[in-house]
Amino acid sequence: MISVGIIANPKSGKDIRRLVSQGRFVPNQEKVNVLKRILSGLIATHVDEVVMMPDMDMIGKAATTNISNDLKIRHLDMSVFNNESDSTKASKLMREIGVGCLITLGGDGTNRAVVKELGNIPLIPISTGTNNVFPKMIEGTVAGLAAGVVASESLDIKKISSRSNLLEIYLNNQLADIALVDIAVSKETFVGSRAIWDMDSVHEVFLGRSTPASIGLSAIGSQLCPSLPGDKSGTHLIIGKGGKSVIAPIAPGMIRSVDVLDSFRMPVGEKVNIDLRPCTIALDGERSFSLSDKQTAYVLINDKGPIIVSVEETLRQASTACIFRNDSRPENR
Repeated sequence: MISVGIIANPKSGKDIRRLVSQGRFVPNQEKVNVLKRILSGLIATHVDEVVMMPDMDMIGKAATTNISNDLKIRHLDMSVFNNESDSTKASKLMREIGVGCLITLGGDGTNRAVVKELGNIPLIPISTGTNNVFPKMIEGTVAGLAAGVVASESLDIKKISSRSNLLEIYLNNQLADIALVDIAVSKETFVGSRAIWDMDSVHEVFLGRSTPASIGLSAIGSQLCPSLPGDKSGTHLIIGKGGKSVIAPIAPGMIRSVDVLDSFRMPVGEKVNIDLRPCTIALDGERSFSLSDKQTAYVLINDKGPIIVSVEETLRQASTACIFRNDSRPENR
């Protein structure tokens, strides 16, 4: 059976950054529309089953109502709490079911939660906001077509995907959490509103990727030590005066001059200690927990992150292989 999983976060695209910057607010009806377009692509590629995460806003239910096709829709039997644990639990269940590809609708935080239990399921992350680095703005229709091709194993997954880097933070020598894009050390002592947007509060930043066309904290590193997807390294920045100053889009419509005291290339496997105390740790743009004087902490990068599908390359190779040619289907020969 060819199956594809979908995890759509109803809360993505609605955090405080939409108030302090010019980020786009993404209503749930738009997410429903994207899901419907994804489903049209999955139907066209003869996917048998779609496994969906349930949500309190019922966007999954709304998108799958009146599907007039043989496509089977399975909504996971799980409790939902309207937080990131829903995405992590759904990802675990989909891995156990054995879906052939997983599509996410959400931001960096949504995908961070998903990746914790993703395993080796190929991932197509679709951004539903404007402050994301990990997921991309992909048209739902073509994302559905690509996911169907991947799930059917019609192409060699190694030729249409790449492994992403993963940032890990250890407390007292035990893995505490992960990040896909950045880990920031904030001078703030409380988690507060969670979102990181005030650079005056940031002490240092660890970046798993920093491309020049990105937005947020990774945009700062791209001006000093660019780290592209697929590189076996990341970037470590010490924020402060006395070094270099860069201009970077740290949020939608919010371009700032940021002072960087020093910057370092961070090879895979290298441990970097966090010495500031007290502080809070932000994972992929959101403050997650505080560090006390009694805790030791360090960050490292590994290259065993999620398998990210290139939608463009998948559809290019599908075209070359005549996968979408009606006259190439067995029933038409």
